[in-house]
Amino acid sequence: MSNEVEKLPEEQPALRVMPMPPDTNQYGDVFGGWIMSQVDLAGASAAARRALCRTVTVAVTSFVFKEPVWVGDVVSFFARVIKVGTTSITVDVEVFAERLHKDNHKIVKVTEAQLVYVAIGEDGRPQPVDRQL
Repeated sequence: MSNEVEKLPEEQPALRVMPMPPDTNQYGDVFGGWIMSQVDLAGASAAARRALCRTVTVAVTSFVFKEPVWVGDVVSFFARVIKVGTTSITVDVEVFAERLHKDNHKIVKVTEAQLVYVAIGEDGRPQPVDRQL
């Protein structure tokens, strides 16, 4: 099954970045940990925007690597809030790589993840999220 797609999702990405050589392992693939940290940044921005306050990551409920990412790829992270609890926000993040290599331009889905964030008040404790927004 190919993870190649025709185009990127219509909405704006939460994050778009191009990995550089220091982000790679000895085989030239971008470190999975680098991708995980970018996924967390993208998810956290969506969660904080929804909560209207600081949020912290409390769980990664799924994380699947589908394709490698390489230096020169333009990597786009699309984050969508899928559930709002009393103090928690669950976010899906889909990651696509635009392979801009000579004569080989294509878009592939490289990662899917789901993360849970908790809204935090000024006192550092969980606070309710307005579920009506």
